[in-house]
Amino acid sequence: MQLDSLQAQHRFHVRQRIRLMVNQYEVHAVGPDGQEGELLAFAQQKRLAFKEQVTIYRDDSKQQPLLGFKARQRVDLGATYDVTDHAGNPLGLFRKDFAQSLLRSTWHVEQPGLPQVTGQERSLPVALLRRFVDSLSWLPYHFDFVGGGQPFFSVVKKWGLRDRYVVEVQNPQIDRRLVIAMAIGLDALQAR
Repeated sequence: MQLDSLQAQHRFHVRQRIRLMVNQYEVHAVGPDGQEGELLAFAQQKRLAFKEQVTIYRDDSKQQPLLGFKARQRVDLGATYDVTDHAGNPLGLFRKDFAQSLLRSTWHVEQPGLPQVTGQERSLPVALLRRFVDSLSWLPYHFDFVGGGQPFFSVVKKWGLRDRYVVEVQNPQIDRRLVIAMAIGLDALQAR
């Protein structure tokens, strides 16, 4: 898929594949009828890595990298993740707001030329349940990402045995690669 075609996407699904030693994610376009369509990206994350790094490919053959994100430091409660394109050029970053996340998970997304975008769990009761009852980590949640008082995108975790997300982009200026990185990061990094 060409970058222009990816940037034209306003809605996509992210699904986690169940694997033993790695986390894998598929990102699919969603058609006007709500049906899952073309594979946009495929990601793989090694479990138990000392320094988080996720490579996102164009497809599951893993031949062509599309983008990636990597933690700046090994251990950091409010970790910052740099997002780069396939050639290593910076696209932006995302970081967890540790203090805000004690009650309700909060993330900040930055892309040059745009205001800082902040995403927070919509439901405080769900956020508190997920923190204090480990067996409820499967509960769905909803993040709204807003910048300059305007909605940019949302990520909704759906009910189910496998982690599944619906991503809706409201602001056409935000780089979809950065949105994909943040959506995958929510699953891969949320419990850390």
